[in-house]
Amino acid sequence: MKGRVVLIDEIAGRAAAALVVDGQLEDLLIDPEGDVILPGAIFRAVADRPVKGQGGIFVKLPGGSGFLRQISGIAPGQRLLVQVTGPTEAGKAVPVTARLLFKSRHAIITPGAPGLNVSRRIRDEEVRADLSALAAEAMAGAAEDMGLILRSASAEAEAEEVMDDITAVRTLAEAVLADLDGPPELLVDGPGAHEAAWRDWADPAPDEVVEGGFADHGVLEMIDALRAPRVGLAGGGHMMIEPTRALVAVDVNTGPDTSPAASLKVNIAAARDLPRQLRLRGLGGQIVVDFAPLPKKDRAILDQVIRAAFKHEAAETNLAGWTALGLFELTRKRDRLPLAEVMP
Repeated sequence: MKGRVVLIDEIAGRAAAALVVDGQLEDLLIDPEGDVILPGAIFRAVADRPVKGQGGIFVKLPGGSGFLRQISGIAPGQRLLVQVTGPTEAGKAVPVTARLLFKSRHAIITPGAPGLNVSRRIRDEEVRADLSALAAEAMAGAAEDMGLILRSASAEAEAEEVMDDITAVRTLAEAVLADLDGPPELLVDGPGAHEAAWRDWADPAPDEVVEGGFADHGVLEMIDALRAPRVGLAGGGHMMIEPTRALVAVDVNTGPDTSPAASLKVNIAAARDLPRQLRLRGLGGQIVVDFAPLPKKDRAILDQVIRAAFKHEAAETNLAGWTALGLFELTRKRDRLPLAEVMP
């Protein structure tokens, strides 16, 4: 299966979507079972009580509570709009932010962050100029503190399609921002697997969109492989990815190759594949990698590979670096539920 293929299907009656590039699974979205709050959902909330020492405040949501890492300017009892930033862990408050983003396929409306911006991934100056003019026209008369970002997918779209998209998302944003009175309430659902795939996998445009093709295209087998901790690497090496309550442990091994360059080769292969594996498995938080033993002089090479591998990851990632024991530490924002929880 060559090219960039988006597959839309269901697993156990739940919506699912897979992005396959040249036969390799690059991203996977599966709706969780039951009534789960999805990242991106927007609520009208009521401020509850601040949490001393944690720099945040609990907010009342319908049927539960959220935790907002912000106290300044918020008083208990105040109504405010919040957006879910990540999956809800069992027994914990829903993580939320007061900085709202209204995303669509071509546009992102940014209340409180004024300005008209075009994605930096669009480099053609003529296209950028045309999109900037279109953005100015579409946002004419909007509130002064409401901004717009045109996503990279807009570069290949028809002007009318982009205009309609901006208008739709702006209308939604204005309606939500005006709906501040009343008890805690869900105002906008978070995107499910099918909607998120349509919205976020548009650039570059897929070569093919297949409905109901998981079984025919081997996606089910690819998902089964993600259930195992072992990930095979080129040259016979492998890495083990094992989440614990405190962190995600990654152990890289050279396998049967005993040549002098074996460690560097397998470590480079592991570093290049690690972002994809974490994304597909839905793993985040603190991640500790025990790379195969290699001389300190080779760490600079591996550092460059790691930075390049994580450069274009959508999830916020912080590369903390090497510890005194020779382990590599990083943190990755939890942007979805772990696959092991979605498909137990």
